[in-house]
Amino acid sequence: MELVIFWEEMFFNATFILYVAATIAYFLYVVNNRTNAGKVAKYLAVIGITAHTIALVLRTIEAGRAPLSNQFEFANVFAWGIVLCYLFIEFRYKSKFQVFGAFVMPFALLIIGYASTLPKDIRPLMPALQSWWLKLHVGTAIFSYGAFAVACGLALMYLYRSYSEEKGKLGIVVQKFPDLTILDDFIYKTIAFGFLFLTLCILTGAIWAEQAWGRYWGWDPKETWSLITWFVYAIYLHARFTRGWGGRKAAWFAVFGFACVLFTYIGVNVFLPGLHSYQ
Repeated sequence: MELVIFWEEMFFNATFILYVAATIAYFLYVVNNRTNAGKVAKYLAVIGITAHTIALVLRTIEAGRAPLSNQFEFANVFAWGIVLCYLFIEFRYKSKFQVFGAFVMPFALLIIGYASTLPKDIRPLMPALQSWWLKLHVGTAIFSYGAFAVACGLALMYLYRSYSEEKGKLGIVVQKFPDLTILDDFIYKTIAFGFLFLTLCILTGAIWAEQAWGRYWGWDPKETWSLITWFVYAIYLHARFTRGWGGRKAAWFAVFGFACVLFTYIGVNVFLPGLHSYQ
């Protein structure tokens, strides 16, 4: 088991280094117009998520369960989900969205950096976590949070290009960005995907809460802020459906929504501990 722990730490550290390198390469690709830097960045991201996946598998073997039950493990898988969502878009749309890596990889780097500061000890699961609902609940949270991080990156790209066009400064960097219409559409689709999984996250959490604590909803700080985040994105989607809402205001709303996600995940645990503080 000590050997498994050693290799899990090695692959985790390698993942962090690879994500740092990928982030730098993406920035070089954007700023200096180096096509080779873009290819290197993609390869680094792919190797990084491969190492990350191996680290998660080793953590699973080490713990004897899915690595989803504490702050370190969730942050670890959260970063993995962000990179996975980004690479799906890059491979699906190829070089058209390669520039997007400079706006998304920093989020993955931020989250895995946060994970590296947290206690990594493996402890026995408390009774409330000894349920297969844990995998469903946390798994849906990972996909929703990952999608919202990607949507935030897309929104930042949209805002950068929008304000640059307004000022008439379409330099080499901005010319690499997809058109505003394309970005706006992708923000919407990514948020819709994340919203679906956030809804499933809240529903599975409610069912799990009833089994663990005998009630579906208790207005715990994490539950409350999850609901607030759900309403933020519900407002965005409602406005999109009913009024065709888009543009800068919608992009800023996507950024605000992800800020709510981060507060729900990190801020609540730090400032408003409750029943979910172990997460």
